[in-house]
Amino acid sequence: MAHIQTREEWEAEMSGRILAHIRDELYLELRFLDLAISALQPEADRALTTFATDGEKLSFSADQVLRVFRQNVLFLNRAYLHAVLHCMFSHLWTCGSRERSLWNIACDIAVEYTIDGLNKRCTKRILTWQRQQIYERIGEEKTGASAAVIYRILQEIAAEEGGLKRLTELGREFYTDDHRYWPKQENGAASQMPQAAQKKWSRIARQTKLAQEERGEDSGEGEAKLLANLAAEQGRKSYREFLKKFAVLREELHCDPEEFDLNYYTYGLSLYGNLPLIEPLETRETQNIREFVIVIDTSDSTSGPLVEQFLKETADILTGNGSFFHRSVIRVLQCDNQVRSDTRIAGQQELARFLGEFRLCGGGGTDFRPAFSYVDGLIAQRELTDLAGLLYFTDGKGIYPKRRPDYKTAFVFLEEYDEAAVPPWAMRQLLLPEELLP
Repeated sequence: MAHIQTREEWEAEMSGRILAHIRDELYLELRFLDLAISALQPEADRALTTFATDGEKLSFSADQVLRVFRQNVLFLNRAYLHAVLHCMFSHLWTCGSRERSLWNIACDIAVEYTIDGLNKRCTKRILTWQRQQIYERIGEEKTGASAAVIYRILQEIAAEEGGLKRLTELGREFYTDDHRYWPKQENGAASQMPQAAQKKWSRIARQTKLAQEERGEDSGEGEAKLLANLAAEQGRKSYREFLKKFAVLREELHCDPEEFDLNYYTYGLSLYGNLPLIEPLETRETQNIREFVIVIDTSDSTSGPLVEQFLKETADILTGNGSFFHRSVIRVLQCDNQVRSDTRIAGQQELARFLGEFRLCGGGGTDFRPAFSYVDGLIAQRELTDLAGLLYFTDGKGIYPKRRPDYKTAFVFLEEYDEAAVPPWAMRQLLLPEELLP
């Protein structure tokens, strides 16, 4: 007897065909996004009234897809691309301590700003007055159109007269998808699946950027803007990758589960009494920080909130995902034209206490040399025996040492800096305030 299709099954099948058609439409005009467009697995979800994603699935309302397809297929094209760009821009995983409802609006504006900038037939729409106004304000920024930058703009709007009403209007104007499946917390509290999804999208973003760069002059203005916005969104993640360059390969006393077969081990014990067939490997190679020096420029040009957030962000990276050895040591120096303080931190409890009690001291002119001389002294006195590197947080306006130290050195700059003034042996990273302040 032939199976009679239920209405729910029919809706699921037809909406699936419609989404396949949407993917084809997007691919024809946005070929460089082919990996991203096909990376989400569609799945009908009766709890939704629009699209939603967790980085792995594209959940959707079958009823909405069927209804809107008859009336405005361009909206579906935009909604599909909207969810994809959230993933490419890592919006799902970079909220941090920001206020989530405001972050949601900022992310929606960042994505819609990018889609409108593409100016493609399959996603084109008339710009409303609300969009024109906020886009003009975003365009005045020199630091790109990342969600972090837009979040700061929204905070400024909230402080203006009638700001809360305007935020509500912006939320309605740019609402496209449901963010309910975004991880509620990052770094440790999130499950392994969101972490895996984040890595996947980081890889897709890199490959997309390389693919578009290979096209060279064939790239249109819209594609160039998308890549620029993608680069602006990568700041927080890029700093994490940057810091990993200081990781050192070490052997730590630890059983490596990937090299140890418990079945053979227990079989030997049961067969011979106290003789396992295969002993567990007691060491494994891990990329971790053994000793690390962080120097804070405490001249007048660096502010307390930025420094504190930088320390929290750096500490989060160093202590996250098993990056901390059991006996790791971090030295935090505060220095303007001389070393003002030196705090030795051994273990996560001391680190948490230090962050809770941190106070900025100093305020004179900037001279980088005293900090390097001080660290050289710690090495000579064997207080530092396995230094992985020195990270100097500064605005870049100071006197650099001429001699290259015997350890990795990186300057993390708060603002645009004089590239020619930085010694060639020093690594450098620009970290904008929007990427730090919550």
